[in-house]
Amino acid sequence: MLSAFVNKERCVEELEGARWPDPPVETTALVRSVHALRRCPVGQLSTEELRRLISQDVGLRWLLPMALDRLRDTAPQEAETGWYDDDLLSAVLTRKGETWSAAPHLARHLDETVRMLTDLSPYIQREMDEFRSTVADLL
Repeated sequence: MLSAFVNKERCVEELEGARWPDPPVETTALVRSVHALRRCPVGQLSTEELRRLISQDVGLRWLLPMALDRLRDTAPQEAETGWYDDDLLSAVLTRKGETWSAAPHLARHLDETVRMLTDLSPYIQREMDEFRSTVADLL
């Protein structure tokens, strides 16, 4: 498991060693949600909560391995029924090239997982193609 090194009883704030101040009162629900999720033990985050944090580039060092483990665990079942427009997969595929350059083993793992899938939606297929283009030198 890629995330074996992650202490899942700790929150992103503890893992990073950085506490964010409370968000301003007039901020968006998304910002309030991200701030709150940074204070939840990472092992208790739902798939949707992982997606939300990853799509905001929060805690990627710890959350990407967890998301990749979750995606790999569900890939065989998803391949049987089609993995259409999966939000967590989309969030992971659309991270910046620098993220993957810093952790090429994660890029290779994601590529292997996506290769297990069939009947991808056009949206996921496009994101997968862009991901592979971005990380071609790492694969």
